[in-house]
Amino acid sequence: MMVNNILRLLSLLAFACSFPFAVEPSPLQDFCVADYSSPVFVNGFACKDPNLADGTDFFYSGLHLPGNTSNFLGSDITPVNAAHIPGLNTLGISMVRIDYAQGGLSPPHTHPRASEILTVLEGTLFVGFITSNPENRLITKVLQRGDVFVFPVGLIHFQRNIGYGNAVAFAAFSSQNPGAVTVANTVFGANPRIETDILTRAFAVDNSIIDSLQLQF
Repeated sequence: MMVNNILRLLSLLAFACSFPFAVEPSPLQDFCVADYSSPVFVNGFACKDPNLADGTDFFYSGLHLPGNTSNFLGSDITPVNAAHIPGLNTLGISMVRIDYAQGGLSPPHTHPRASEILTVLEGTLFVGFITSNPENRLITKVLQRGDVFVFPVGLIHFQRNIGYGNAVAFAAFSSQNPGAVTVANTVFGANPRIETDILTRAFAVDNSIIDSLQLQF
């Protein structure tokens, strides 16, 4: 009987472990400072000798500087991830500073590998995300200075500055490399292009509209 119970337990563990988990693996040492010069290709960066690590490996300076919002979106992102702080490698976190000009937009996009928590430091933002099919429910909120909002992993979301001046926000991610898939750029700026007839059927519009959108991106 005990043997049968043990076999059942092992079967359940094997079954549970067969499902992928949407988290990054836990570090197996105190830290893994990225060795950008290593030729070894791994999921992240290879580690340098921990005895060679110092304070500069865990440090970044520059988030006090405003981004350049003189673009058609009126927004700019300053990232801080494992490519900027070697000591972030394998820790499963990262962050960005987002600057918005008046009316500036962070367009609909997703982060395929991370949830996001955003804090407004200055200004007023209208933010939202869309739930997955089939509901496709839009969930929105107006944020003021000091407010915090969460965007669940993988869901399309956006932010827009609806105040009368510039806005600034900091966002943190549950991945050292959350990735970003901007909907318009990805669909209409694919290289090589997605065939026009696929997009005309998907968006229920004429070929000329698709051609025009592809030229924009």
